[in-house]
Amino acid sequence: MSEVHHIIHPLIQHKLTLMRNRQASTSSFRRLLNELSALMAYEITRDMPMQEVEVETPLETTTGQIIDGKKLALVSILRAGNGLLDGMLSIVPGARVGHIGLYRDPKTLQAVEYYFKMPSHMEERDVIVVDPMLATGNSAVAALDKIRALNPRSIKFMCLLTCPEGIATLHKAHPDVPIFTAAIDRGLNEKGYIVPGLGDAGDRIFGTL
Repeated sequence: MSEVHHIIHPLIQHKLTLMRNRQASTSSFRRLLNELSALMAYEITRDMPMQEVEVETPLETTTGQIIDGKKLALVSILRAGNGLLDGMLSIVPGARVGHIGLYRDPKTLQAVEYYFKMPSHMEERDVIVVDPMLATGNSAVAALDKIRALNPRSIKFMCLLTCPEGIATLHKAHPDVPIFTAAIDRGLNEKGYIVPGLGDAGDRIFGTL
């Protein structure tokens, strides 16, 4: 079964609660999302490969460990996934970035692809797919299907919110992809939105309500 990492750090939960508030302005929602995604980046990159290098301090030469950010690819599911990118890149600025454009058909709730652009040499990279909401799971599965065809070294999925239905859908299609989330909400409403949720993340990020 897909591992689900529920990140309950107090700072993350505090910022998420502020984001849920329907009165939060577009600017404050964006700022909180940026801060929250940076905090989540610490957790999701906890097991990144390290290499030992020699470094000269002001006093002597020693050794230390560094990560190779260029081996990491952050893949944003458009459009809302872009709201998570800046915070992630502030922590791992050397990461490469891919985009996959998907929209949800309002009648079938199935994902429809309109754009796909990935970094080169994906077979050498560890991939983190980002999308604020894992709701029905259809968009996440469609994105993971495309990315998996490129044979990356590893794949993780990061979202702000999910629910049992979304976890089950992703697990059924990609049981080896771990999920990192700040909240597991009650479920989906008749329109396929997470409840209690925080509304449409893309609309709130870009002010298109």
